[in-house]
Amino acid sequence: MSETVQRSAPLLPPDAGRDRPLFAVAAILVFLACLAALGAAGAWQASEGWTQQLTTEVTVQIFPGEDRDADADAQSAGERLATLPGVTGIDVRSRDQAEALLRPWLGSGGLPEDLPVPRLIAVTIDPENPPVEGAFAARLEDQGYEFVVDRHGNWAGAVERAAAAVRYFALGLVVLLTLAAAAVVAFAARASLAARWDVAEALHLVGARDSFIASLFQRRFFFLGLKAGLVGAIGAALSAWGLALVGGTAGTLFFLPSLELGWVAVAIPPFAALVSGLIAALAARSAVDTALKARWS
Repeated sequence: MSETVQRSAPLLPPDAGRDRPLFAVAAILVFLACLAALGAAGAWQASEGWTQQLTTEVTVQIFPGEDRDADADAQSAGERLATLPGVTGIDVRSRDQAEALLRPWLGSGGLPEDLPVPRLIAVTIDPENPPVEGAFAARLEDQGYEFVVDRHGNWAGAVERAAAAVRYFALGLVVLLTLAAAAVVAFAARASLAARWDVAEALHLVGARDSFIASLFQRRFFFLGLKAGLVGAIGAALSAWGLALVGGTAGTLFFLPSLELGWVAVAIPPFAALVSGLIAALAARSAVDTALKARWS
């Protein structure tokens, strides 16, 4: 004779009608918080890339002169600069490459042949042992070149300050969204307790402590927050991945760093989903504990 095993129903069964709006709100908040955290990580990574490029590169512009071959002058100047102590690399840009840099502003219709487009020389230097001040000018001025030396390091401080402002703003937004999520979950937990007050009273009558009743709501809202966090985190990860692909085209311009989030950003979505569940659990337990003490005190 077979024995039928009966599973007891949960003391606090899920309520799809009430849980669905909370699930949607929590998922949206996690989505926004993830994007803000990924933005902070991206700003950190981008600022490091910018700062590294600014401190390790110098751009020399060679202007076309009368009865002179600008491309030949740029090539000759690059060879002379390559012999300087502290110079680790030289990249001489042609007129076509210079015109490609101007195309986003002037269009793709082509520039007049007689337009004096300067030739650019990207000089990579050793940040630990850079060339002495004035070495570039001293190496070129006796050759009759018309040139300008642009030291990118002058902009490093401004870039670092701008990136820090973006990071702090994004982190502040994460904190605000976290507080908003906790407030929403606390309100929903109180509403759920009010709707299930008969269950709480029955448990109280049979000797259940307030901590046991609160743990039921804590467990339920933990899994609700975890599921909503997973949905929001996955959406944020896909959005960030798409933005990184679009921003990666910046790498086609030699003076712009590619938009890369780095390996640290990979841990942000799963961490956000777990934190979402923990915040939901703590907020629900705190709200239910307070409500039970106020009712039975």
